Amino acid sequence: MLALREIILSQDADITNSLKYGIPFFCYKGKMFCYLWVHKKYKKPYIGTVEGKRFLIQEARSRIKIMLLDPNEDLPLTTINTILKQAINLYKTGILKISD
Repeated sequence: MLALREIILSQDADITNSLKYGIPFFCYKGKMFCYLWVHKKYKKPYIGTVEGKRFLIQEARSRIKIMLLDPNEDLPLTTINTILKQAINLYKTGILKISD
């Protein structure tokens, strides 16, 4: 989880870390961006991406999509970086306005 925290924070200088709802959340320019948690059913850590519905397909969640991670394997850094960059680009390109 600490490694994931560092990976997320290193994506952009405008990403900040805080606790929301008792969960480690990351915000992009003050807007909820993603979070880290452990899946209740699968007992695996995951990255939840707030606007993941726009580019991830996992579980039947309406807005937030998750990327399950296997704690016994190396982190898929390329995939994680790609997903985080796609999410950041939603805010940067104006597709998702910071004021929304």
